[in-house]
Amino acid sequence: MHDQVVPSATVPSRIRDRVTWLISRNYERSRGLLNDGFAADGAGLRSYHYRLLAALEEWGPVGQADLGRATGVDRSDVVAVLGDLEQLGLVERTVNPSNRRRNIVSITAAGDARLRELDHVIDEVQERVLAPLSADERSQLMRLLRKLTDAG
Repeated sequence: MHDQVVPSATVPSRIRDRVTWLISRNYERSRGLLNDGFAADGAGLRSYHYRLLAALEEWGPVGQADLGRATGVDRSDVVAVLGDLEQLGLVERTVNPSNRRRNIVSITAAGDARLRELDHVIDEVQERVLAPLSADERSQLMRLLRKLTDAG
């Protein structure tokens, strides 16, 4: 039997042009760049912290369970993530007066300031991800990705 050398930079042709493979490869690259960007920031925050802060800044105070559902953060993870943010003074949780078993979450002034700083991390990552594309290609890609997202 003869061992064939497989080039490391190639992908089998039946996979190479599959949209699911291309999306997953780009997801992996984007996720890695986001993780690196947040790690370089040094605050110990991750993209899901950013997601919750951005939602609270935009929506205002919201129920903890609703926040998790609307942002796609698993219910069990929301508690831990909000605990991280609360410990850093970036959010506040208060008891919902209409249902004392539930919490209302609000972003603090420190959280708002931290979100603005993290916007720069996200902006740099977005630029790295989209660097190979022209302005028109970026716009087209965004339109197409939104269309795919809205269809799901």
